[in-house]
Amino acid sequence: MARVPYLRREDADESLKPLYDRLETERKVPTANIFLALTNAPTQLDAFLTYANSLRAADLSPRLRELAILTVGHATRSAYEVAHHQSHGLKAGLTEEQLAAVADFESADLFDEMEKAVMRLARESTLQVDVSAETWRAAAEHLTDRQMVELSLSIAWYNSGVRIMGLLDIDLEDDYPNPFPNP
Repeated sequence: MARVPYLRREDADESLKPLYDRLETERKVPTANIFLALTNAPTQLDAFLTYANSLRAADLSPRLRELAILTVGHATRSAYEVAHHQSHGLKAGLTEEQLAAVADFESADLFDEMEKAVMRLARESTLQVDVSAETWRAAAEHLTDRQMVELSLSIAWYNSGVRIMGLLDIDLEDDYPNPFPNP
């Protein structure tokens, strides 16, 4: 059970109507629980959405971004993150087989060297914060400096997201299967 109320449009102050309009325009309907929880801090949610949108508009390929995000989700065992980003991964061109292999990407022959380098960077940054020069170089061999910064921002952003979800104990919506059904 979430630690703050999910503030739905019908329960919110009229002054928040533009924020709900934005959520419904830019995000999935019905509004996801993470956003309903964050409406308790409307100024920060507005900035949160703007920043997240900037990451989606980056030069980094959506496929690589989603692989990094899913790797963050698996490394932290964030059911919410993984469940919500599997559909984004499919839209970015990942297959169901690849989605199922993200947790064990090192042994899977479903990812090329660039994808594995990005996933290693995401995993190492998530689990250790600092990344080795070798891990950085392996990804940087395939990406521009701009893309590396965008990748770094995406990895860090989604690390903050899984921590927010954990702190607030955000419930996975019923229409999303839990990718980690056994605790």
